[in-house]
Amino acid sequence: MNDPLNDPVNDYDLRHHGDAEVAPGMLDFAVNVRLAAPPEWLRAVLVDALGTLGRYPDPAAATAAVAARHGRPAEEVLPVAGAAEAFVLLARALRPRRAVCVHPSFTEPEAALRTAGHDVERVVLPEPYGLRPNLIPADADLVVLGNPTNPTGVLHDPADLARLARPGRILVVDEAFIDTVPGERGSLAGRRDLPGLVVLRSLTKTWGLAGLRVGYLLAEPAMVRTLARAQPLWSVSSPALAALVACCSPAALAEAERAAVLLGEHRAHLLAGLAELAGLAGLAERRIEVAAPSSASFVLVRLPGGLKVRERLRAAGIAVRRADTFPGLGPDHLRIAVRPQAQTDGLLTELRRAADHAL
Repeated sequence: MNDPLNDPVNDYDLRHHGDAEVAPGMLDFAVNVRLAAPPEWLRAVLVDALGTLGRYPDPAAATAAVAARHGRPAEEVLPVAGAAEAFVLLARALRPRRAVCVHPSFTEPEAALRTAGHDVERVVLPEPYGLRPNLIPADADLVVLGNPTNPTGVLHDPADLARLARPGRILVVDEAFIDTVPGERGSLAGRRDLPGLVVLRSLTKTWGLAGLRVGYLLAEPAMVRTLARAQPLWSVSSPALAALVACCSPAALAEAERAAVLLGEHRAHLLAGLAELAGLAGLAERRIEVAAPSSASFVLVRLPGGLKVRERLRAAGIAVRRADTFPGLGPDHLRIAVRPQAQTDGLLTELRRAADHAL
């Protein structure tokens, strides 16, 4: 049987992710998770949930908490084992005639669709990767994109996103990184008037829960029922459901907002350092450039010899994410996670050395 992810048409490694870049002991600028582990108050919630493991998971409280957070009925909420499970559910449950994935973007939606046997059409946005609604085929009945988009960090105008919604089309907006944007500006999570809209959310990035697998989707009740039928029984664990309830609390949302503001300060420091590198004698001709205006927890850069720079950084104990596995990007692109200023300064020092020797 042919592997749909390794056919001659597909020239990108859609299943390569940032965690593959990081070895033990490395300084991690490859994975877009804010914390190495959840905060103490959230750990306490998870420990308490261990006492319920003798019972099957009940998603009712988590569903109600998400519904209250977004001002939607519970029938429009489905907890999932991370956004990755949501992409698999969509691929299993839907039968699109013309599926479109907007790139460069997170590759798991296309991978899930191809694995399920669907043909996928790519719409590759030109640099600096802002959404152009006119590029989306009018007869596409499934459109998938991110906001803000991984790996570019571009935050699309919600009005442009809304223009993509129409009867007969499923519009999937991956908002896994929207909580890195202060005020969750640009989110469509509260929009109930757009036909066919499916919004995906993840707790992974802000709360250090990559290993727990927890998120949710918001959609019309009929779509939620369709996807729930495709979901394995009890796929979201009791600790994950408890985390979902806790992270929807007012105190948690306030903490996430503070984290988003601080992240913006750290991102500004990284961007200033990259701009300084770009202007240094001997490096200017190598065109170290920020490839897109990021509003998220990572920055996409382009520089000649990008893969060689990545290898030199690895030799120095620093992991960054290669970006040539994203359709529309190439070997000169690297994705750099936003980190606290002291760590960023260490990266910038090694990046200068690596770029000096890359060509």
